[in-house]
Amino acid sequence: MEEIEVKIIPIVLNDILEKIENLNCELLKKENQINKIYDFQDERLRQNGGYARIRIINDLLKNEKRIYMTTKKIISKDEFKIMEENEIEISNEIEGENIFKSLGLKLFREIKKYRESYSYKNSLIEIDINDKDFFDKPYIEIESKSKEELKELVYKLGYTMKDTTTETIYELIDRFKGK
Repeated sequence: MEEIEVKIIPIVLNDILEKIENLNCELLKKENQINKIYDFQDERLRQNGGYARIRIINDLLKNEKRIYMTTKKIISKDEFKIMEENEIEISNEIEGENIFKSLGLKLFREIKKYRESYSYKNSLIEIDINDKDFFDKPYIEIESKSKEELKELVYKLGYTMKDTTTETIYELIDRFKGK
């Protein structure tokens, strides 16, 4: 599956939440996540714009736990980031980790974050707040199947496309290092 997305950073969290409320967006998720990022020893997945991940979700709205095994690869990173994503829900994180390890992947990083997700038409607004040890700036990610709807949502949230970025989280960390 392909996903089209942009990030907006920096944000003022209360302002974003107010704008989301004014747009009558539907709250879909409030969750704590643990994201275990896997790659080959030589980091060839990341160097080629991809990664493998086990995501453990503690859903705070439904009071349930879900686990996903995912691979992602950047297809394009111009005005929009377009990703190829393959994901499946699994019942046991150890089994997923064993599959990645049997393919020669190793655990590179474990990232904890809080995420709230809202729907607007056929698009998704995700507010991400990572553990401060990893990245201390909240941001939003807007995902859509339509470039036009994504642009519309960026403007309705009070931004322009010049305010967006297609940077990966690692590129953001490098950009904001020391700020």
